[in-house]
Amino acid sequence: MTLDVVDEGWGVPGGTPAPALRQSGLDSCIAESETALRGLQKDDGHWIFEFEADATIPAEYVLLQHFLGRADPDKERKIARFLRRGQKDDGSWPLFPDGAGDLSATVKAYFALKLIGDDADALHMRRARAHVRARGGAAKANVFTRITLALFGQVPWRAVPIMPPEMMLLPRWFPFHLRKVSYWSRTVIAPLAILMARKPQARNPRGVDIRELFLTPPERETDYIVNPTGSPVASAFLAMDKLLKATDPLMPRALRRRAVARAQAFVEERLNGEDGLGAIFPAMANAVMALDALGVPFDDPRMANAIAAIEHLLVDRGDELYCQPCVSPVWDTALATLALHEIETAAAEPAQLHACDWLVEHEVTETRGDWALYRPELPASGWAFQYGNDHYPDIDDTAVVVMALDVVDRTRYADTIARATAWVMGMQSRNGGWGAFDVDNTQSYLNHIPFADHGALLDPPTADVSARCLGMLKQLGYGNEHPAVAAAIRFLLAEQEPDGSWYGRWGVNYLYGTWSVLNALAACGYDAEHAAVASAVDFLLATQRPDGGWGEGCASYWDGCRGDSHASTASQTAWALLGLMAAGEVSNPATAAGVDFLLRQDREGAHWPERLWTGIGFPRVFYLKYHGYSAYFPLWALARYRRLSRSNDRSVDQGI
Repeated sequence: MTLDVVDEGWGVPGGTPAPALRQSGLDSCIAESETALRGLQKDDGHWIFEFEADATIPAEYVLLQHFLGRADPDKERKIARFLRRGQKDDGSWPLFPDGAGDLSATVKAYFALKLIGDDADALHMRRARAHVRARGGAAKANVFTRITLALFGQVPWRAVPIMPPEMMLLPRWFPFHLRKVSYWSRTVIAPLAILMARKPQARNPRGVDIRELFLTPPERETDYIVNPTGSPVASAFLAMDKLLKATDPLMPRALRRRAVARAQAFVEERLNGEDGLGAIFPAMANAVMALDALGVPFDDPRMANAIAAIEHLLVDRGDELYCQPCVSPVWDTALATLALHEIETAAAEPAQLHACDWLVEHEVTETRGDWALYRPELPASGWAFQYGNDHYPDIDDTAVVVMALDVVDRTRYADTIARATAWVMGMQSRNGGWGAFDVDNTQSYLNHIPFADHGALLDPPTADVSARCLGMLKQLGYGNEHPAVAAAIRFLLAEQEPDGSWYGRWGVNYLYGTWSVLNALAACGYDAEHAAVASAVDFLLATQRPDGGWGEGCASYWDGCRGDSHASTASQTAWALLGLMAAGEVSNPATAAGVDFLLRQDREGAHWPERLWTGIGFPRVFYLKYHGYSAYFPLWALARYRRLSRSNDRSVDQGI
């Protein structure tokens, strides 16, 4: 639906609707969007939307199949179309739409297309090759890309930092221990340690190589491993890497066998059926290759399930196919439920109950995952991001699920809410914040090891996750004087940026973080009279775009790129609106302009148009498109605006 308006306002084509027209359009927009969103609910009560990453994941899927010698030509033709469509005019592949070309993504996409059968002399391949060589060649790709190249014999193993399996035997007090890094690092590193020990070579049945991407023949290259941060700590780790490589041949065979067995046991305990190791593609792919290196046949149930888990990540669009990094049903279901609840219509109530019943069925209560190492007495209760990932429940997901259960039917779900709340409170870190999966995962020196050139080895407390947990506690009635609440407030106030914003670790970027914290502070009774809230409001007002919407680019995570903005997006506009309304700015003209921006957009079913990405895996390294964000966040913001603008009470009564 598009509103035809003639009033000029905010310097946008079409202008800003008058209040009466806005309210009329608001009602019809909300009704249409609600119906469309409910129509996407699965029969068992959950929602799931596509979850898209850059070219590296589908390229790695192709590489995995050629490692195993199991390529499917029909799938590969569709993946090739997907990859070619994502290539930039300069021949590179970016990490997100409108982003600069990324060397590592380009190397993997080029290699995948060549494996599929694209002619190296084709125009798109020549352009990609020129881009890689202009950036210093494939030798300059990141660590994970060079590991892949080593598995295919394209670079020597000395091109990658050593990750000896003996690390699996280290005591917990040692400076490096697997339990001191994040869950995603843990599940990637353990099978990788097996691969590093066995050094298998890909079957590569077509014998494809990419030597043309190197400026110096890879076997003669000497400058593979550099200081990733330039710090003295990183220099010390580099020296250790050289020492470990020199002594690796001297490692006693019995010790090596015991270490590999420990890594194998770690992986097999967490294979997670057809949801896969860690339920994330990189760990799942490493697990399959590690099992293969250990001689596990394809028809072994362990291998068969691990392969099936990866196949479940594929999205077939008919003429194109791509591989998702993971799936997001719990997150999508909880957020869609909260959006529908905001509408306050009887028609939406059965859908909310159906969704909450599905969520309750997916509570993790039996498995004491890796988190329990540091909280051994804490009973298990929580939700993973995916369908199944019992070793790794997500604190952020759990807080949002609890809030959804609470607003839909506090009595019906009382026991579940109580269990999960106790778990979230028990997972609070010493500084008052919450990480996504672990407690006090803050050994920052580990981000300087050569293996960690992506800078995301850890899972420290962040403002966005902490805000959700604080909002949950306040929604459940915990007072500001409660120790967990008071500590969380202190943490969030200390995390505020000088310009009034908060950093968004799990959504792009300062708009996401600021929305998250403003809602939590509003639940604590902090209004625009408080300096922190007033400063955050100023940030949101200052970043509104001329069209009335908000948009923040993925490049904002790089130094010097703060404020990067290409266009307004529906989800980021919704976050800004929800943040302003939490601060009591319902009547601010900026809020009305943001609402009008959303009303002007041509929707397709439940979705607002959203070409640019607003999700993130790792800052500066890995970005995401949550296809559900354009369906439930704008609807949520519009429904809240309608409720608050027509009510005498302008306060937000939820923690999110």
